[in-house]
Amino acid sequence: MTSPEEHEALLAASRALLLPLARLLVARGVPYAQAEESLKTAMVQAAQEAHSDGLPHRLVSRIATITGINRREVTRLTRMEGAPHAEPQRSAASQTFSRWRANPAFLDAQGKPLTLRRQGEAPSFESLARGVTQDVHPRSLLDELVRLGMARLDADSDTVTLVHDAFVPSTDRVRMLEFLAHNVGDHLSAAVANVVGPAPRHLERAVFADGLSPKAVAAAQAWVAEAWHKMAADLAPFIEKLIAEEADEPDSGRQQRFRAGLYAFTERDDGAPESPAAPAAGADADADADAQPRTPPAVPRRRPTE
Repeated sequence: MTSPEEHEALLAASRALLLPLARLLVARGVPYAQAEESLKTAMVQAAQEAHSDGLPHRLVSRIATITGINRREVTRLTRMEGAPHAEPQRSAASQTFSRWRANPAFLDAQGKPLTLRRQGEAPSFESLARGVTQDVHPRSLLDELVRLGMARLDADSDTVTLVHDAFVPSTDRVRMLEFLAHNVGDHLSAAVANVVGPAPRHLERAVFADGLSPKAVAAAQAWVAEAWHKMAADLAPFIEKLIAEEADEPDSGRQQRFRAGLYAFTERDDGAPESPAAPAAGADADADADAQPRTPPAVPRRRPTE
Protein backbone atom coordinates (compact mmCIF):
# COMPACT_ATOMS: atom_id res chain seq x y z
CA MET A 1 0.00 0.00 0.00
CA THR A 2 1.47 3.36 -1.00
CA SER A 3 1.45 6.44 1.19
CA PRO A 4 -0.53 9.52 0.06
CA GLU A 5 2.74 11.28 -0.81
CA GLU A 6 3.98 8.35 -2.87
CA HIS A 7 0.58 8.04 -4.56
CA GLU A 8 0.69 11.69 -5.65
CA ALA A 9 4.28 11.27 -6.85
CA LEU A 10 3.23 8.18 -8.80
CA LEU A 11 0.41 10.05 -10.55
CA ALA A 12 2.74 12.93 -11.37
CA ALA A 13 5.26 10.49 -12.81
CA SER A 14 2.57 8.78 -14.88
CA ARG A 15 1.49 12.12 -16.36
CA ALA A 16 5.09 12.93 -17.26
CA LEU A 17 5.51 9.54 -18.94
CA LEU A 18 2.19 9.64 -20.77
CA LEU A 19 2.55 13.14 -22.21
CA PRO A 20 5.21 12.23 -24.82
CA LEU A 21 3.14 9.20 -25.79
CA ALA A 22 0.04 11.39 -26.11
CA ARG A 23 2.00 13.74 -28.38
CA LEU A 24 2.89 10.82 -30.63
CA LEU A 25 -0.70 9.58 -30.77
CA VAL A 26 -2.07 13.05 -31.52
CA ALA A 27 0.59 13.62 -34.19
CA ARG A 28 -0.41 10.38 -35.89
CA GLY A 29 -4.18 10.87 -35.51
CA VAL A 30 -4.86 8.00 -33.09
CA PRO A 31 -8.18 8.69 -31.29
CA TYR A 32 -8.55 8.48 -27.53
CA ALA A 33 -10.80 5.40 -27.69
CA GLN A 34 -8.03 3.34 -29.32
CA ALA A 35 -5.43 4.65 -26.90
CA GLU A 36 -7.73 3.80 -23.99
CA GLU A 37 -8.10 0.25 -25.32
CA SER A 38 -4.31 -0.14 -25.40
CA LEU A 39 -3.94 1.13 -21.82
CA LYS A 40 -6.78 -1.07 -20.63
CA THR A 41 -5.18 -4.11 -22.27
CA ALA A 42 -1.83 -3.30 -20.68
CA MET A 43 -3.42 -2.90 -17.24
CA VAL A 44 -5.06 -6.31 -17.54
CA GLN A 45 -1.82 -7.93 -18.64
CA ALA A 46 0.10 -6.33 -15.77
CA ALA A 47 -2.48 -7.59 -13.28
CA GLN A 48 -2.27 -11.08 -14.78
CA GLU A 49 1.51 -11.05 -14.44
CA ALA A 50 1.31 -9.83 -10.84
CA HIS A 51 -1.01 -12.70 -9.87
CA SER A 52 0.01 -15.48 -12.24
CA ASP A 53 -0.07 -17.99 -9.38
CA GLY A 54 -3.70 -17.26 -8.45
CA LEU A 55 -6.64 -19.58 -8.92
CA PRO A 56 -7.82 -19.47 -12.57
CA HIS A 57 -11.54 -19.29 -11.69
CA ARG A 58 -10.91 -16.21 -9.55
CA LEU A 59 -8.63 -14.44 -11.98
CA VAL A 60 -11.25 -12.20 -13.58
CA SER A 61 -12.55 -10.98 -10.22
CA ARG A 62 -9.04 -10.33 -8.94
CA ILE A 63 -8.04 -8.37 -12.05
CA ALA A 64 -11.25 -6.34 -11.91
CA THR A 65 -10.61 -5.52 -8.26
CA ILE A 66 -6.99 -4.52 -8.84
CA THR A 67 -7.51 -2.43 -11.97
CA GLY A 68 -11.02 -1.03 -11.46
CA ILE A 69 -12.00 -2.35 -14.91
CA ASN A 70 -15.40 -4.05 -14.88
CA ARG A 71 -15.60 -7.85 -15.05
CA ARG A 72 -17.16 -7.90 -18.51
CA GLU A 73 -14.27 -5.92 -19.99
CA VAL A 74 -11.69 -8.02 -18.14
CA THR A 75 -13.31 -11.19 -19.47
CA ARG A 76 -13.28 -9.83 -23.02
CA LEU A 77 -9.63 -8.79 -22.83
CA THR A 78 -8.43 -12.02 -21.27
CA ARG A 79 -10.19 -14.02 -23.98
CA MET A 80 -8.72 -12.07 -26.88
CA GLU A 81 -6.80 -14.22 -29.32
CA GLY A 82 -3.08 -14.18 -28.67
CA ALA A 83 -1.21 -12.52 -25.86
CA PRO A 84 -2.09 -8.90 -25.08
CA HIS A 85 1.53 -7.99 -25.66
CA ALA A 86 4.41 -9.74 -27.31
CA GLU A 87 7.98 -8.51 -27.56
CA PRO A 88 8.49 -7.43 -31.19
CA GLN A 89 11.12 -9.47 -32.94
CA ARG A 90 14.09 -7.81 -34.56
CA SER A 91 13.86 -7.91 -38.33
CA ALA A 92 16.31 -9.96 -40.35
CA ALA A 93 17.44 -6.72 -41.98
CA SER A 94 18.35 -5.10 -38.65
CA GLN A 95 20.15 -8.27 -37.52
CA THR A 96 22.13 -8.35 -40.77
CA PHE A 97 23.03 -4.69 -40.38
CA SER A 98 24.15 -5.18 -36.77
CA ARG A 99 26.23 -8.23 -37.61
CA TRP A 100 27.94 -6.36 -40.44
CA ARG A 101 28.97 -3.61 -38.00
CA ALA A 102 30.04 -5.98 -35.19
CA ASN A 103 31.54 -9.17 -36.60
CA PRO A 104 35.33 -8.83 -37.07
CA ALA A 105 35.13 -11.00 -40.19
CA PHE A 106 33.31 -8.15 -41.95
CA LEU A 107 35.41 -5.26 -40.62
CA ASP A 108 38.69 -3.75 -41.78
CA ALA A 109 41.77 -3.13 -39.62
CA GLN A 110 40.23 0.13 -38.33
CA GLY A 111 36.99 -1.60 -37.34
CA LYS A 112 35.01 -0.12 -40.23
CA PRO A 113 32.52 -2.24 -42.21
CA LEU A 114 34.07 -3.72 -45.32
CA THR A 115 32.67 -3.27 -48.80
CA LEU A 116 31.50 -6.81 -49.58
CA ARG A 117 31.17 -8.86 -52.72
CA ARG A 118 27.49 -9.58 -53.23
CA GLN A 119 28.05 -13.33 -53.61
CA GLY A 120 30.73 -15.90 -52.92
CA GLU A 121 32.83 -17.09 -50.04
CA ALA A 122 33.21 -15.06 -46.85
CA PRO A 123 33.55 -12.22 -46.47
CA SER A 124 30.66 -11.55 -48.81
CA PHE A 125 27.17 -10.21 -48.32
CA GLU A 126 25.81 -13.65 -49.10
CA SER A 127 27.86 -15.25 -46.30
CA LEU A 128 26.86 -12.42 -43.96
CA ALA A 129 23.17 -12.93 -44.65
CA ARG A 130 23.40 -16.73 -44.40
CA GLY A 131 24.98 -16.31 -40.98
CA VAL A 132 21.93 -14.38 -39.80
CA THR A 133 19.09 -16.48 -41.21
CA GLN A 134 18.48 -19.39 -43.53
CA ASP A 135 14.81 -18.45 -43.93
CA VAL A 136 15.28 -15.31 -46.04
CA HIS A 137 17.22 -15.23 -49.31
CA PRO A 138 20.34 -13.00 -49.19
CA ARG A 139 19.10 -11.00 -52.17
CA SER A 140 15.84 -10.24 -50.34
CA LEU A 141 17.79 -8.99 -47.33
CA LEU A 142 19.98 -6.88 -49.59
CA ASP A 143 16.96 -5.38 -51.34
CA GLU A 144 15.45 -4.46 -47.97
CA LEU A 145 18.65 -2.75 -46.75
CA VAL A 146 18.88 -0.87 -50.04
CA ARG A 147 15.20 0.12 -49.81
CA LEU A 148 15.78 1.51 -46.32
CA GLY A 149 18.80 3.46 -47.52
CA MET A 150 21.15 1.54 -45.24
CA ALA A 151 23.22 -0.18 -47.93
CA ARG A 152 24.25 0.58 -51.51
CA LEU A 153 24.70 -1.94 -54.32
CA ASP A 154 27.25 -1.12 -57.00
CA ALA A 155 26.00 -2.99 -60.06
CA ASP A 156 29.24 -2.51 -62.00
CA SER A 157 31.48 -4.12 -59.38
CA ASP A 158 28.69 -6.26 -57.84
CA THR A 159 29.67 -5.09 -54.36
CA VAL A 160 27.65 -3.89 -51.39
CA THR A 161 28.58 -0.99 -49.09
CA LEU A 162 27.08 -0.04 -45.75
CA VAL A 163 25.79 3.53 -45.95
CA HIS A 164 25.05 4.58 -42.36
CA ASP A 165 26.58 3.94 -38.96
CA ALA A 166 23.25 3.20 -37.30
CA PHE A 167 20.20 1.21 -38.38
CA VAL A 168 17.82 4.18 -38.46
CA PRO A 169 15.39 3.76 -41.37
CA SER A 170 13.88 7.25 -41.13
CA THR A 171 11.96 6.73 -44.36
CA ASP A 172 10.14 3.72 -42.86
CA ARG A 173 7.75 4.98 -40.16
CA VAL A 174 6.64 1.48 -39.21
CA ARG A 175 10.22 0.43 -38.52
CA MET A 176 10.89 3.66 -36.63
CA LEU A 177 7.92 2.90 -34.36
CA GLU A 178 9.32 -0.59 -33.82
CA PHE A 179 12.57 0.99 -32.65
CA LEU A 180 10.63 3.27 -30.32
CA ALA A 181 8.82 0.27 -28.81
CA HIS A 182 12.05 -1.68 -28.38
CA ASN A 183 14.32 1.03 -27.05
CA VAL A 184 11.98 3.16 -24.96
CA GLY A 185 10.07 0.08 -23.81
CA ASP A 186 13.18 -1.59 -22.41
CA HIS A 187 14.46 1.66 -20.92
CA LEU A 188 11.16 2.21 -19.11
CA SER A 189 11.00 -1.46 -18.08
CA ALA A 190 14.44 -1.15 -16.51
CA ALA A 191 13.49 1.99 -14.58
CA VAL A 192 10.17 0.53 -13.41
CA ALA A 193 11.83 -2.72 -12.32
CA ASN A 194 14.29 -0.71 -10.25
CA VAL A 195 11.45 1.19 -8.55
CA VAL A 196 9.09 -1.73 -7.82
CA GLY A 197 11.75 -4.39 -7.21
CA PRO A 198 13.52 -5.12 -3.93
CA ALA A 199 16.75 -3.50 -5.14
CA PRO A 200 17.92 -1.69 -8.30
CA ARG A 201 19.46 -4.18 -10.70
CA HIS A 202 19.47 -2.33 -14.05
CA LEU A 203 21.93 0.38 -14.98
CA GLU A 204 20.27 3.78 -15.52
CA ARG A 205 22.18 7.03 -15.19
CA ALA A 206 21.70 10.55 -16.49
CA VAL A 207 23.65 13.81 -16.36
CA PHE A 208 21.43 16.90 -16.25
CA ALA A 209 22.13 20.60 -16.75
CA ASP A 210 20.01 23.64 -17.58
CA GLY A 211 20.59 27.25 -18.55
CA LEU A 212 22.59 26.26 -21.64
CA SER A 213 22.85 28.03 -24.98
CA PRO A 214 21.99 26.27 -28.28
CA LYS A 215 25.71 26.26 -29.08
CA ALA A 216 26.54 24.52 -25.80
CA VAL A 217 23.75 21.98 -26.35
CA ALA A 218 25.03 21.20 -29.86
CA ALA A 219 28.53 20.64 -28.46
CA ALA A 220 27.18 18.35 -25.74
CA GLN A 221 25.14 16.35 -28.26
CA ALA A 222 28.19 15.89 -30.47
CA TRP A 223 30.21 14.70 -27.46
CA VAL A 224 27.55 12.15 -26.51
CA ALA A 225 27.27 10.90 -30.11
CA GLU A 226 31.03 10.35 -30.27
CA ALA A 227 31.02 8.60 -26.89
CA TRP A 228 28.27 6.28 -28.13
CA HIS A 229 30.22 5.39 -31.26
CA LYS A 230 33.22 4.43 -29.15
CA MET A 231 31.09 2.38 -26.79
CA ALA A 232 29.24 0.58 -29.59
CA ALA A 233 32.50 -0.16 -31.42
CA ASP A 234 33.75 -2.02 -28.33
CA LEU A 235 30.50 -3.49 -27.04
CA ALA A 236 29.19 -5.11 -30.24
CA PRO A 237 32.30 -7.29 -30.86
CA PHE A 238 32.40 -8.15 -27.15
CA ILE A 239 28.82 -9.48 -27.29
CA GLU A 240 29.57 -11.32 -30.54
CA LYS A 241 32.45 -13.03 -28.70
CA LEU A 242 30.18 -14.00 -25.81
CA ILE A 243 27.65 -15.47 -28.24
CA ALA A 244 30.36 -17.49 -30.01
CA GLU A 245 31.72 -18.82 -26.70
CA GLU A 246 28.26 -20.10 -25.71
CA ALA A 247 27.30 -21.50 -29.10
CA ASP A 248 27.46 -25.10 -27.82
CA GLU A 249 25.51 -24.43 -24.63
CA PRO A 250 21.93 -25.79 -24.46
CA ASP A 251 19.17 -23.37 -25.42
CA SER A 252 17.61 -23.77 -21.96
CA GLY A 253 20.60 -21.98 -20.47
CA ARG A 254 20.55 -19.12 -23.00
CA GLN A 255 17.19 -17.43 -22.62
CA GLN A 256 18.24 -13.94 -21.55
CA ARG A 257 18.12 -10.91 -23.82
CA PHE A 258 20.23 -7.79 -23.30
CA ARG A 259 19.92 -4.23 -24.53
CA ALA A 260 22.18 -1.28 -23.75
CA GLY A 261 22.23 2.17 -25.25
CA LEU A 262 22.38 5.89 -24.77
CA TYR A 263 20.09 8.86 -25.23
CA ALA A 264 20.25 12.62 -25.08
CA PHE A 265 17.36 15.08 -25.01
CA THR A 266 17.10 18.86 -25.04
CA GLU A 267 14.31 21.44 -24.85
CA ARG A 268 13.83 24.97 -23.54
CA ASP A 269 13.92 25.33 -19.75
CA ASP A 270 10.34 26.65 -19.79
CA GLY A 271 9.11 23.85 -22.02
CA ALA A 272 8.14 26.25 -24.82
CA PRO A 273 8.12 24.71 -28.31
CA GLU A 274 10.98 25.38 -30.67
CA SER A 275 12.18 24.18 -34.04
CA PRO A 276 13.85 20.78 -33.68
CA ALA A 277 17.63 20.95 -33.87
CA ALA A 278 19.44 18.94 -36.48
CA PRO A 279 20.82 15.68 -35.03
CA ALA A 280 24.47 15.65 -34.08
CA ALA A 281 26.72 14.15 -36.70
CA GLY A 282 26.77 10.42 -36.34
CA ALA A 283 24.01 10.34 -33.73
CA ASP A 284 22.38 6.94 -33.32
CA ALA A 285 18.62 6.59 -32.94
CA ASP A 286 19.06 2.85 -32.55
CA ALA A 287 20.05 3.32 -28.90
CA ASP A 288 18.23 2.47 -25.74
CA ALA A 289 19.14 2.21 -22.09
CA ASP A 290 19.02 -0.40 -19.38
CA ALA A 291 19.44 1.94 -16.43
CA GLN A 292 19.13 2.56 -12.59
CA PRO A 293 16.75 5.48 -11.93
CA ARG A 294 18.40 8.56 -10.55
CA THR A 295 16.34 11.74 -9.99
CA PRO A 296 18.72 14.69 -10.21
CA PRO A 297 18.50 17.06 -7.22
CA ALA A 298 17.84 20.76 -7.66
CA VAL A 299 21.10 22.44 -8.64
CA PRO A 300 22.26 25.93 -9.62
CA ARG A 301 21.75 26.72 -13.28
CA ARG A 302 24.50 25.68 -15.69
CA ARG A 303 25.88 23.08 -13.29
CA PRO A 304 25.63 19.48 -14.51
CA THR A 305 24.56 16.78 -12.07
CA GLU A 306 24.12 13.03 -12.21
